[in-house]
Amino acid sequence: TEVMVNGPKQVYIERRGKLEETNVTFQDDEHVIRIIQRIIAPLGRRIDESSPMVDARLPDGSRVNAVIPPLAIDGPTLNIRRFARIPYTTRDLITFGTMTPELVQFLEACVKARLNIIISGGTGTGKTTLLNVVSGFLPENERIVTIEDAAELQLRQRHVVRLEARPPNIEGKGQITIRQLVINALRMRPDRMIVGEARGGEALDMLQAMNTGHDGSMTTIHSSNPRDTLRRIETMVLMAGMDLPLRAIREQVASALDLIVHLQRMSDGVRRVTQVTEVQGMEGDTIVMQDIFVWKQTGIENGRVIGRLMPTGIRPSFVTKMELAGITLPPEIFGYTGR
Repeated sequence: TEVMVNGPKQVYIERRGKLEETNVTFQDDEHVIRIIQRIIAPLGRRIDESSPMVDARLPDGSRVNAVIPPLAIDGPTLNIRRFARIPYTTRDLITFGTMTPELVQFLEACVKARLNIIISGGTGTGKTTLLNVVSGFLPENERIVTIEDAAELQLRQRHVVRLEARPPNIEGKGQITIRQLVINALRMRPDRMIVGEARGGEALDMLQAMNTGHDGSMTTIHSSNPRDTLRRIETMVLMAGMDLPLRAIREQVASALDLIVHLQRMSDGVRRVTQVTEVQGMEGDTIVMQDIFVWKQTGIENGRVIGRLMPTGIRPSFVTKMELAGITLPPEIFGYTGR
């Protein structure tokens, strides 16, 4: 899923979630730079001393990142993030151990009831893959606008408009940011807005969109747990340059977001959903959250982590919103046995 070139004599790959060193080598730094240039030239991009860093998307959807000296001290580095040619399905993620059938049923209901969902996790935990799978639950009769840094989502619906940010040119001009695209997308009459990853001031525009009738939106955020996700959003809103008091930001966050789905890559390399948390609202100056599902580890067998995503027995408050949308979930999903 990932190719990592750390200079001419060290090439690593990630396979099945684990890093391994290969016996592939290049002749010298110039050889690596030539390869990088051959990869990025057809994309209309360049890399040299004046512009020693590049981030781009290959024709097959893979993401390429390259850094050369003087920024890369030990020689030019190249990263290629590969994606499955055939997009993963819910069945695949259940087989991998990422999700449970109950979680699939729950998330499908959440998407159809137009809840605002954030998928969070560390680097390489499968956030984009999960966003892709969850996006599969979006109805065919809605207008979906996707906004990404490098287009990775592979939506199957018919009515999809895909927008991609643009880096500055050689003169440092012509940059179009995610934030500009989010603002523009609101003028395109979207039923749903999907932002590949929120990492800056666009978080404020996204929150405002979620609070002004564009519900059912989704995005991913880098964070270490659901509570940290909210802190990251607060920081990103401040990055928008708006001098808002923290309480006002928290009120926006609490009223805009409904659900955080958190992923982790475990020691066996498997990416798993470890927490599904409802954002309930404000209590004083604090955003109140409630876990609906939590991963419980029971042991390790032959290097594989054993455990299961368990319901906490809490019925989320947005179940009422689901019922108004004509969606009813069996009580067993939340851990009720009927006794």
